[in-house]
Amino acid sequence: MNIVNELNLSFISKSTNESFARAAVSAFILCLDPTIAQLSDIKTAVSEAVTNCIVHAYPDTVGTIYINVKITDHNKVIVKVRDKGVGIENIEQAMEPLFTTSSQERAGLGFAVMQSFMDNIKVRSKVGTGTSVTMEKTLYHTNYDKR
Repeated sequence: MNIVNELNLSFISKSTNESFARAAVSAFILCLDPTIAQLSDIKTAVSEAVTNCIVHAYPDTVGTIYINVKITDHNKVIVKVRDKGVGIENIEQAMEPLFTTSSQERAGLGFAVMQSFMDNIKVRSKVGTGTSVTMEKTLYHTNYDKR
C-alpha cells in the first residue's frame, strides 16, 4: 500500500474551526469520488474527533489540533487527528458509549460514532502529552487518478 496523496493541517482548538476541519478533509478526499454516504461518514468522524480535542484535550486553554490525511493506492483514506492536550487516562473506559469526563452536558458518544462510521479506529494517548486518533475507511467503488 502506497501513499498517493497527503494533507497536513493545524489550527487552534476553537469550536468555530470544527466545521473548517470537516470541510477541509472532505474537500481533500473528493478526488476519490466518494458516495454522499461515504463522505458524510468521514465528515462526521472528523467532527467527533476534532470536537473531542476542543472539549477534552484543552478544557481550560486553547491549543493546537493537527490533522493528517493520507490517500493510498488502494482507495483507503487514513485520517489522524492529534492534540498535545491533557491526554486520556483510561482509553478503554473513554471509548465506552455514554462515558464522558466533561462537566458540560455531553453525550459521551464521540468514539462510538467514530467507530460506527469508519472501518477502523485506533486511539493512543499519554496523560499530560496528548492523544492521537487514527481512523481508516476504504472507498471501494472509486479509483484514484494517479496522474
